[in-house]
Amino acid sequence: MRITFDDKDYIYQILNTNLIDKHTTELEIIFNGEKVELVMDDKKTWVQKDQSNSIDPNLVQALGRSVSLRLRM
Repeated sequence: MRITFDDKDYIYQILNTNLIDKHTTELEIIFNGEKVELVMDDKKTWVQKDQSNSIDPNLVQALGRSVSLRLRM
């Protein structure tokens, strides 16, 4: 899938597609060739679970929203 954020195009792939529904609070994606786990916090905001390869928090939120909208979560 593709997302444009801050005038840059990014490509990502969703790994756990068969488990995603409106109650999903964790996502696994491949972003820039690395596995990234996103979780929805108490404020209903997508955040990065593992900070080892830190991504801009606004980009993480945009990725989570992108998946949510495309898969009608």
